[in-house]
Amino acid sequence: MAGCRGSLCCCCRWCCCCGERETRTPEELTILGETQEEEDEILPRKDYESLDYDRCINDPYLEVLETMDNKKGRRYEAVKWMMVFAIGVCTGLVGLFVDFFVRLFTQLKFGVVQTSVEECSQKGCLALSLLELLGFNLTFVFLASILVLIEPVAAGSGIPEIKCYLNGVKVPGIVRLRTLLCKVFGVLFSVAGGLFVGKEGPMIHSGAVVGAGLPQFQSMSLRKIQFNFPYFRSDRDKRDFVSAGAAAGVAAAFGAPVGGTLFSLEEGSSFWNQGLTWKVLFCSMSATFTLNFFRSGIQFGSWGSFQLPGLLNFGEFKCSDSDKKCHLWTAMDLGFFVVMGVIGGLLGATFNCLNKRLAKYRMRNVHPKPKLVRVLESLLVSVVTTVVVFLASMVLGECRQMSASSQIGNDSFQLQVTSEDVNSSIKTFFCPNETYNDMATLFFNPQESAILQLFHQDSTFSPVTLALFFALYFLLACWTYGISVPSGLFVPSLLCGAAFGRLVANVLKSYIGLGHIYSGTFALIGAAAFLGGVVRMTISLTVILIESTNEITYGLPIMVTLMVAKWTGDFFSKGIYDIHVGLRGVPLLEREAAAEMDKLRASDIMEPNLTYVYPHTRIQSLVSILRTTVHHAFPVVTENRGNEKEFMKGNQLISNNIKFKTSSTLTRAGEQRRRSQSMKSYPSSELRNVCDEHLPSEEPAQKEDLLQQMLERRYTPYPNLYPDQSPSEDWTMEERFRPLTFHGLILRAQLVTLLVRGVCYSESQSSASQPRLSYAEMAEDYPRYPDIHDLDLTLLNPRMIVDVTPYMNPSPFTVSPNTHVSQVFNLFRTMGLRHLPVVNAVGEIVGIITRHNLTYEFLQARLRQHYQTI
Repeated sequence: MAGCRGSLCCCCRWCCCCGERETRTPEELTILGETQEEEDEILPRKDYESLDYDRCINDPYLEVLETMDNKKGRRYEAVKWMMVFAIGVCTGLVGLFVDFFVRLFTQLKFGVVQTSVEECSQKGCLALSLLELLGFNLTFVFLASILVLIEPVAAGSGIPEIKCYLNGVKVPGIVRLRTLLCKVFGVLFSVAGGLFVGKEGPMIHSGAVVGAGLPQFQSMSLRKIQFNFPYFRSDRDKRDFVSAGAAAGVAAAFGAPVGGTLFSLEEGSSFWNQGLTWKVLFCSMSATFTLNFFRSGIQFGSWGSFQLPGLLNFGEFKCSDSDKKCHLWTAMDLGFFVVMGVIGGLLGATFNCLNKRLAKYRMRNVHPKPKLVRVLESLLVSVVTTVVVFLASMVLGECRQMSASSQIGNDSFQLQVTSEDVNSSIKTFFCPNETYNDMATLFFNPQESAILQLFHQDSTFSPVTLALFFALYFLLACWTYGISVPSGLFVPSLLCGAAFGRLVANVLKSYIGLGHIYSGTFALIGAAAFLGGVVRMTISLTVILIESTNEITYGLPIMVTLMVAKWTGDFFSKGIYDIHVGLRGVPLLEREAAAEMDKLRASDIMEPNLTYVYPHTRIQSLVSILRTTVHHAFPVVTENRGNEKEFMKGNQLISNNIKFKTSSTLTRAGEQRRRSQSMKSYPSSELRNVCDEHLPSEEPAQKEDLLQQMLERRYTPYPNLYPDQSPSEDWTMEERFRPLTFHGLILRAQLVTLLVRGVCYSESQSSASQPRLSYAEMAEDYPRYPDIHDLDLTLLNPRMIVDVTPYMNPSPFTVSPNTHVSQVFNLFRTMGLRHLPVVNAVGEIVGIITRHNLTYEFLQARLRQHYQTI
């Protein structure tokens, strides 16, 4: 019987037959950021912080506004334009640096190996050539992996992390100088090491880091680099510059400034305005022309000619003058393009699903082990990739006769292959004279050259070679993306898709007899279909591909193909970047809430268990609050005692009391009572104890002794501010969730700054004697504010009082408890909020909403509970 029960548990693991898997509710798992089953989605984690994109309109900020005039405003705007120009130029220079050394190392490696292969083909020592290739690749990949060990955030493309940052999530270390250095040198070595990765994705991350760091004129990695630059000391300003830097990275990678602007708008920023659009486009243009100027001068010696707009150029698509039947594309081809879009979406979904399984396997079996294991995995991938490339070129490649077009080439193609002749990119490995190896031509070239071969060379690849190349490249690229090296996905996806498109063109030409087909167009559409199926981009990717080809007539087929690929892929899985965001447990907010979520109200998703501060609070209480909680904002409240007025040390704070309250007004105690009756498994242990108690259905009349207790605890912060006492066990529901009149919101960073700088007054003094801090002093420590645990308590008098009213935000965005979730979601996302207080009709705060209360998983859990209570 015991054996039967054990097998039953094993067999029913997917349907939760064993009781051990039901110890936590879905809501608790959502809060904790865990998975309910091994193969389920990873739920958002609570340890990710949000960025402060909303302005804090407090007294120091108002003082700055009072001194602001038209002249200062124009100067501030001029400095911002100078900054975006500098970001564009620096991003272009970063791209130039990466491209120069990748080209240098790649030419060195292929030059040595090609010479060795040509000699060993006759002498029979090809094993020595393989060892030479392995030596180059393993050295480069090892260096790339070591750099990722120094800064783990530098792994991957960086696009998911930048997408999270622009969505309002603070990813630690993502925009630091050390990350930039490890990213730039790491991608240089990983691409030169022969891995199936690209440098275009990391260019976007690099541009974002430049945008974040350059306007600050300081670095946490190099603390001595610091200037007194008073501008742009907020997350709001940094977000705009990161958007510009990311767009500049796209523009430098593809020579597509408009596409870069749309990429930042479509994939990155959740919050946008017209003025930012113009600045981002200007930044993208600066990056494109900086890179173009230097690359054209270095490679062609003609400075100022602007012949190479981006790191990846597709060249000019043009039919041969001798082929009168050839057309770039016709209306009949649109049908084939739609089918290719469907197939590209299916292939992209397969790629994403396989990569997701690999990523989960790495999270369970590789990442928990010593860091050296990650380096060994990268080296293993390098060894397998190198051996497959060498053996496939030697065994699977076909020796084909060189055609006249292959020997002479295409003028436009020659221009885009820089200074090398077309023949230099055609490899004759393991083949006799006057023939070439079509598989080696794809594998033993830089990926950009292989893409150009597929786009512009005519009749050079057999269908068998293209099919084998596609299958091998698909599997190895899927395995490679996610290892501990900086790696991009754009170029591998384009090359894989171009092989697929070229295969379709060969089949249509050879077996169906459609002689009018231009193979380059089908290769381009195949590249767009596969890339769209993987990343699920539409608007920006369409414009990027159009700008890269310089052919506006390709606009319609590219757009149709990308739309079909996205729709097909979305039916099976998310895009690759969204998948990796989910695997990290980042609480990313979608574009809009699902329609069914409107069944919920703000009162259904808010957190009613608040930790708050009074307008005048003792230092002892503030330190206890900050040390025993992890909240990043605290409501500033006064206790609502009927018509009582609060007078506190020189400041008259009149609560927003109303003499009568209707029965429909939501109170914190009433809301918590409702949840206690309908939700027996609330995540908080304190509230779970409350749920087990029998609570009356109506609020008891307020007694004199309760009022006296409230008055005696006037300066006692609530709840659990002192570690040695736990009032939640003794207090009633009404005591724990007493009515609180809302006056404003103050951030943790602001409270710590006030304590560090000694902003307080004694009981015998008026609050007017408290020192005042300016806006510059409040923002001086940005972005690394001091931590409360590093504060020297011996320098503070615990009985001193801090008046927080000048530094709180007295007018933050608020919502009513009856506000529908869609309205809450749109307000929170479009305004870039971090905290959204829920205030009832009589001015009392009843809860607070954060990013974690608006994630899809959290809303789904609340919706299930809503259905259970109906």
